Amino acid sequence: MNGLGLHQRLERNAGLLIFGILFVSAIGGLVQVLPSIFQESLSQPAANTRPYGALELVGRDIYIREGCGTCHSQQVRPLLAEVKRYGPYSRAGESVYDRPFLWGSKRTGPDLHRIGGRYTDTWHRVHLLDPRSVVNNSIMPAYPWLAERAANADGDIQLRLKVLRRLGHPYTDADIESAPAKLEGLTEIDAVIAYLQQLGAGLGAEQ
Repeated sequence: MNGLGLHQRLERNAGLLIFGILFVSAIGGLVQVLPSIFQESLSQPAANTRPYGALELVGRDIYIREGCGTCHSQQVRPLLAEVKRYGPYSRAGESVYDRPFLWGSKRTGPDLHRIGGRYTDTWHRVHLLDPRSVVNNSIMPAYPWLAERAANADGDIQLRLKVLRRLGHPYTDADIESAPAKLEGLTEIDAVIAYLQQLGAGLGAEQ
């Protein structure tokens, strides 16, 4: 009877009901989040995982800017059908240098986590400029402006690397100093291709 009375009070009091929902949700969230904070294997890089180079980092930022993650996931799930189609399933250690991570769940286009090395730089360039010239039924839009804008247009690559180093990424002073030179004369499409070509390279000996 007391339990029923409490339930009725919760139903009639919007404030108590909201508090109850938030409290229960918080417990569920903690049960999911806390173990991942203290599990070292989730924060240790895989065998060949390395921080992004200057050009790859710019390419990743452009990938995010253009909304590529809206249609492409970067998470091969441990299911037979996925592994057969895309390659070895994704490991947490491959994403330790991703801020934010781009696992995603929506697949209008294919998953890209194992795209690195599957196609040549030329294929990627043509595909980004005119998708239907290489994939007849593609609904992906073209990105011609990527070939027109300089990769170092924002001029803040050193600042990006310094911020990531403060967050724990192992960039050296030499990496930061040489970053602008590595972007010199290149365009945004070069940066995106460099980023795509390293996707999946961090699996290493764990494959």
